Parts: sequence; C-alpha cells; structure tokens
Amino acid sequence: MSILEAIILGVIQGLTEFLPVSSSGHLELAKVILGDNSLPEESMLMTVVLHAATALSTIVVFRKDILEILKGLFQFKKNEEFKFSLNIVISMIPAAAVGILLDEEIEAFFGGQVLLVGSMLLVTAVLLILADKAKDTAKKVGIKESVIIGISQAIAILPGISRSGATISTSVLLGVDREKAARFSFLMVVPLILGKIAKDILDGAFDVIDGSMLNYGVGFVAAFATGILACTWMIKLVKISKLRYFAYYCLVVGVAAIVYTAI
Repeated sequence: MSILEAIILGVIQGLTEFLPVSSSGHLELAKVILGDNSLPEESMLMTVVLHAATALSTIVVFRKDILEILKGLFQFKKNEEFKFSLNIVISMIPAAAVGILLDEEIEAFFGGQVLLVGSMLLVTAVLLILADKAKDTAKKVGIKESVIIGISQAIAILPGISRSGATISTSVLLGVDREKAARFSFLMVVPLILGKIAKDILDGAFDVIDGSMLNYGVGFVAAFATGILACTWMIKLVKISKLRYFAYYCLVVGVAAIVYTAI
C-alpha cells in the first residue's frame, strides 16, 4: 500500500464514519479498487487504525458530552447524567461480547469480501428507508432501547452494514428523537473502539505492521483531519436530511458491488 492509497483510505474513513453509509464497507471496496492485496489481519489492522482516528475526532468534537458521561458514571446518583452514562455502558455489551467471542471470525470478513459488502449495503438501505418513514418523537433512550440499539451495533460489525445507520435507524424505529439518536449513536462507539485497540495491542496484532508504519500514520492523520470536519457538519446533515437519500446511495453502491463480483 502506497502513501497515496493510505491517504485515500483515511479520507474515505473520515468522511463516511459519520454518515449512515458504512465506513467499513467503503474501506473494503476501496481496498479492492486500489488493488490492496493485504492479508485479512493486515487489512483489519488498517481498518482499526482508521477507526481509532475517527474515534479520536469524535472525542475532540464531543469532549464536553464525554466529560458529562464520565462525571455521571462516577457520581452514582440517579440523575440524567448517570442514566445516560449507564445506557451508554449497556449499549456496549452486545458488540463487546461479539468482538471478544468471535474475533477471528470477524477478521475474515475484512479481506475484500465485495459480495458481502454489497449485500450488507442493501440491508443498510432497507433499514434507512424504514427509519425514514418512522414518525419523530421526543422519546429518550432508556435501558430497553439501549439493549436493542446495542444489538444493532453488534450486527453492524459486518462490513457494509452502517453502524451509525443501524443504530440511528433502530433508535428512530423505537421512537427516539433523531437528534438524541444521532448523539447517542456517535458516543456509544468510542469506548468500544478504544477497547478494541487495547485488545489488539495486547494480542500482538500490531506486529503485522512489517515496516509500513508510515502508511498507517498517514492514514490515521488523514482520517482524523477529515473526521474532525465531517463530525462538525455531517452530523447536522444526518439530523436534518431525509434518511432515504442515504438509502438510495447505499442501494446504488450495493448493487454495483454485487454486479462487480458477477463480472
């Protein structure tokens, strides 16, 4: 992988992480288009590095919210901050369990599985269309909603199923306000990504860098920089735009990916 390709992947990650179009799916398709012949472990490593960059950009943008979550979590008082913090923790459990128990199986999905990505993008499109038709309410995220949204996040580990698309759509279908759903969606993933990185370091996954550290570093910077920009204006775009437009996009890209595998 060249430095230019690493930059392209970083930009793709930074731009697509905050839109309901599957950043992981776009990364896999980009790797195929760029002719990336990395092993699944190496491909997964680049994906983790780029997700870490956008996680950091999320932390920067939502630093006040994150401080409130940490404050509420350690107050042990039944106030709104503690309830929100508890819901964030609950929502992490399904994805964390899947990531720990099925780690090796998940890595196999990140090796240019174009047909899988295309099929899952179609699933994302359906979810977004259903959510677009749902009526807006002022409902908050509770424990029940946190569990269900958490399950959606666990399923969205598959490349092609948008994590934000799945969690926001699930939230909206459960009657949660879109603005609250978007905020909850972007905040709930940060601890999981950081935990994944810590696990990879302990497991020695970063040993596969094999001298291309510069590429990972450049990709990280590109994803972080574009992630900062994307997180400031694209989140607003998600909240004010109709989800069906993102659904149409996922539909087109998904069909194109499936046709590509048939050629």
